[in-house]
Amino acid sequence: MVPLGWGAEGCQQCWRRGVPLAAEAAPAFSREVVERRLEAALDVVTAAGAVEPAALERFAAAWDAGETGPSSLVPRRGRIGSPAEPFAPDVVAFLAVASLRPDFEAYFDRVREHLAPADWRLGICPFCGAPPGWGDVLEDGRRRLACHLCGGAWVFSRVACPFCGDESTGNLRRLEAGERDEGYWVSACTACHGYLKEIDRRVRWNGRSALVEDWGSPHLDLVAVQGGLWRPMPTLLGLMPQL
Repeated sequence: MVPLGWGAEGCQQCWRRGVPLAAEAAPAFSREVVERRLEAALDVVTAAGAVEPAALERFAAAWDAGETGPSSLVPRRGRIGSPAEPFAPDVVAFLAVASLRPDFEAYFDRVREHLAPADWRLGICPFCGAPPGWGDVLEDGRRRLACHLCGGAWVFSRVACPFCGDESTGNLRRLEAGERDEGYWVSACTACHGYLKEIDRRVRWNGRSALVEDWGSPHLDLVAVQGGLWRPMPTLLGLMPQL
């Protein structure tokens, strides 16, 4: 994957218009490379019971015929992937992360340094346009959102929902699992019923990367789901029918 070579001014022009970089300069994915990763991801979601055999057959036929491809899995306004895909949106999001993340990470490697906190105020990733998968409270108290699709990160308001933008304090709640999980919580929005798991890095100073922390805290997802909440970037546990 050839990295995006834009300078700071080109990136900031996009961000000032509220446009993620991938929407203006899409990466050129290798169909063969993505297909190998996608096959492994499809095996996982099939074993988890998250896809119907008929849907899998339709997707495979469309892929083989060239009717769908890597570009069908990239973020679009309001969702990840094409609405024409035969899978549920959360399955498409999982497949996108599993098959596209290495390429997206390499593609945006040279432009991440151009992002300043004031450049981006939205709840989607300024690089690829995906919704956040995790939240960090940093040493200085700022909230940083993490993108599981490209590995990007950006500073975001602590008093707003990243999914619907609601800033009403009465609609924002914090759910905690127990004393053993000090420093971890679920940020929930009663307006859109979306949730995001977060960590206070001032308390959990030895916390791991956002993706590892997310996949290593399924009990927090259970707390959220039992409360009737949803997340746009699912873990494998969230795709299982029994959840």
